[in-house]
Amino acid sequence: MKKEGQIRIPSGCAISGIFSKNRENINGKKIIDSITTMHDRSNGLGGGFAGYGIYPQYKDLYAFHVFYENLNAKLECEKFIENHFDLENLSKIPIRKTASITNEPLIWRYFVAPRHSKLAESQLDEKEFTARCVIKINSQINGAYVFSSGKDMGVFKAEGYPEDVGNFYRLEEYNGYCWTSHGRYPTNTPGWWGGAHPFALLDYSVVHNGEISSYDANRRYMEMFGYECTLLTDTEVITYIIDYLVRRQGLTLQEMANVIAAPFWTTIERKDKEEKEKLKYLRNTFSSLLITGPFSILLGFDGGLMALNDRLKLRSLVVAEKQDMFYVASEECAIRVIEPNPTRIWSPKGGEPIIVTLNGGTN
Repeated sequence: MKKEGQIRIPSGCAISGIFSKNRENINGKKIIDSITTMHDRSNGLGGGFAGYGIYPQYKDLYAFHVFYENLNAKLECEKFIENHFDLENLSKIPIRKTASITNEPLIWRYFVAPRHSKLAESQLDEKEFTARCVIKINSQINGAYVFSSGKDMGVFKAEGYPEDVGNFYRLEEYNGYCWTSHGRYPTNTPGWWGGAHPFALLDYSVVHNGEISSYDANRRYMEMFGYECTLLTDTEVITYIIDYLVRRQGLTLQEMANVIAAPFWTTIERKDKEEKEKLKYLRNTFSSLLITGPFSILLGFDGGLMALNDRLKLRSLVVAEKQDMFYVASEECAIRVIEPNPTRIWSPKGGEPIIVTLNGGTN
């Protein structure tokens, strides 16, 4: 009989990220090597990656990555895309047949720009127009799912272990300045292609380790503003909350973190007057967007990466630096396998966002 300490009980899911502040190219194999060390934190029901700076030849176009369940869904979705966007290029996303990755849908990629006539008719800005089109496809076209829709970035995900997913998508053929990854261990939601992480909208992508006990309240609030959660997992709503708070409400990343991982009222009361009033305003105005339950998340966005865990620090998160490189993972081993000698390594405080940007420092 095994004793305590001899049995590994992972606290669900694995996340890892790499970021170059000088926009140096990082090969996709490096993020695969990192997430592979945490194999036991996954159970093969979902793995995925997000890469930024991977499409320099199409950097001014939105890259739609789409799953199709059948040809009818593909035809209907392509008709919608061609009616709303100018299509520069389309192709199957290159894959490598992998024994452990089965039942794959049709996986296509489109580089598009909103049609000027449709954009003018909508009276929306480009990002809002594109976001609404993505949400409409995902909620109204049966069998079609746009799982990535940003510029010069892309999400690659599937049902399987993350290292197998990376091999399936041939990530060693991609280079970018930022990568995030996820190995899934679902506890109360199904494992399927659409439910794998990352979840993305426009240039925002989220990988998450944990469980959101506030999901229903968060989801109902977001649905009032046109967002629809259709993917059978609680993580999806985090991406929409971030898009709503940062892009639509104009909050900074720090302010957004003070909403979703808000300080306790007792902590707020100890702040100076100006900071206290600001934190009270955020808590009261966006009270329905407080995320409760254990979580650690990585947020990728155009030109940056943010790491954040819940205010009680119920999920592990380790960050490190060496020269212009920034690393973050659920476990230190996932960092040291790709950078054995970081100059600085630490664990952030609960609710403390760590934000890195191109040609910038660490906050």
